[in-house]
Amino acid sequence: MRQGMDRTKEGARAQIAVMLGAVVVAALSGCGSGTSVTRVDSGVVTDLSGRWNDTDSRMVAETMVKEAVGSPWLENFTRAKSRQPVVVVGTILNRSHEHINIQTFVTDLSRELTNSQKVTFVAGKGEREEIREERQEQAVHAREDTQKAPGKEIGADYMMKGNISTILDEADGVKAIFYQVDLEMIDLSNNVKSWFGQKKIKKVIERKRTLF
Repeated sequence: MRQGMDRTKEGARAQIAVMLGAVVVAALSGCGSGTSVTRVDSGVVTDLSGRWNDTDSRMVAETMVKEAVGSPWLENFTRAKSRQPVVVVGTILNRSHEHINIQTFVTDLSRELTNSQKVTFVAGKGEREEIREERQEQAVHAREDTQKAPGKEIGADYMMKGNISTILDEADGVKAIFYQVDLEMIDLSNNVKSWFGQKKIKKVIERKRTLF
């Protein structure tokens, strides 16, 4: 009888040992499968999926604005008017097969136009509405000598518009994506297209097959 009880206790101890071992293994496995995050400089190219990314947006904006402000339309306007042209960014359409954050691209274009110091860049439609509301608020609540009166905005001479489109080709696990960005500088006084720019990007994405 006593031997049977001893065997029962030994079996219980063995089961407890197995359970504790399983818990330790699970804990160690959990530690080994955690997410790893590495901070990199924002200027580093991180093309992970092959889709349109921040690098594409920045590089296209830099290249196309440099081309735009180096074209004859700007020199012709400056010579005729004896001042810099006033430019606003209008609608940039996403005609690609991807979800592209157009606002990021518009911001990149705005930054490059402003920093070029060759044009006077003014706020777009959405921004103007917010600023006009602020002026209305000032007219009611701000001290009179600090109020900003309406009717003093600078009208744009040119509007930059454009679109981003893509062509997709895929076969046997290899995919090619062709991006085309078209931008136009339109004279707001007569709708004349004073400048037309185009930038193309081609990416080839190949999925590596893993053998098990």
